[in-house]
Amino acid sequence: MVALEISKLFYGLSPSEMEPLRQNAQAISFKANEVVFKEGDPGSGLFVIQSGAVQISAMVGPGERKVLSHLGPGDFFGEMAVLDSEPRSATASAEKDTTLYFIPREKLLAALEASPKMAVSLVREFSLRMRDFNRRYVQEVLQAERLTLVGRFARSIVHDFKNPLNVIGIAAEMGCAENVSPASRNASKGRIRRQVDRLGNMINELLEFTRGSQSANVLAETDYAHYVHQLVEELRPEADVKNVVLEFATPPPSVRLLIDPSRLTHVFFNLIHNAVDAMPEGGKIFLRFSVDAKEVVTEVEDTGQGILPEIAPRLFEAFATFGKAQGTGLGLSICKRIITDHRGDITVRSEPGRGAIFRFTLPKP
Repeated sequence: MVALEISKLFYGLSPSEMEPLRQNAQAISFKANEVVFKEGDPGSGLFVIQSGAVQISAMVGPGERKVLSHLGPGDFFGEMAVLDSEPRSATASAEKDTTLYFIPREKLLAALEASPKMAVSLVREFSLRMRDFNRRYVQEVLQAERLTLVGRFARSIVHDFKNPLNVIGIAAEMGCAENVSPASRNASKGRIRRQVDRLGNMINELLEFTRGSQSANVLAETDYAHYVHQLVEELRPEADVKNVVLEFATPPPSVRLLIDPSRLTHVFFNLIHNAVDAMPEGGKIFLRFSVDAKEVVTEVEDTGQGILPEIAPRLFEAFATFGKAQGTGLGLSICKRIITDHRGDITVRSEPGRGAIFRFTLPKP
């Protein structure tokens, strides 16, 4: 049990300044879980905890009450409604059997007028309380944003993985059915293999996305022309199946660059797969290269419908799929990170009468 003057609000007041407060303070007892005041009640006075504990809570949404603070002996509460004459903005309730000092509003205002020191003390305590509230509010907002991002991430994974898993399940049932022909069994096997590869690519995207803001590249000196030709030969059969022709508008330069081949391959695969998806009826993909004293420029252009100007600035944001039927929505975001880790830059443009043109740079060593 504490005396009234132990409260931080009254600390340092002289005996003559404390005497009117002592005379007007009323001791009121509350049982555990009993409400001291509710939201909307008039601000009748200030409370100081003599013994026990008090919980301050407020409604933060439909049917959702949140605890704002826990107070103990010597703490005060209820000062805001006393000072601004507005109704109580929160609910106070006893966490256990509690005794409070209650100072009526008019007596407290008279004491503040008579004691500048008490007024300064109240402003100081109010400022500290607001700083603490702001800090906790910012932390909760950041936590809520993290949870929102995790939710979007999980929904993206579940949505994108569901389709290939369904295809695998159907193909497995068909391939294992009785009296199935060898041709049908081989077709089912091929369908399962393609969906497993698709899942593997999605998982690689997710793993790439979870790398740090800047990943440690394993750089190797590589002949860029040889590297690009190998990649295109690997990608060409898949493009042919979709009636898409991969074509060199200009030959890749035979210069030696310091690159991480495994990560840079992901950029080429993603850009070319996106271009193929953008041309469901078939088309062409042009690879264009240029080189100067500082960097090598690579462009990937398709003959699709292009990209709307209002969409282009957001293409490299995570989860920005913009109607794409497949994928995690992370591909271009990952491409940007990989190129940035190589100390390059990646952009996109779309000109009238042309498809999308993705351009990225790689510095010369």
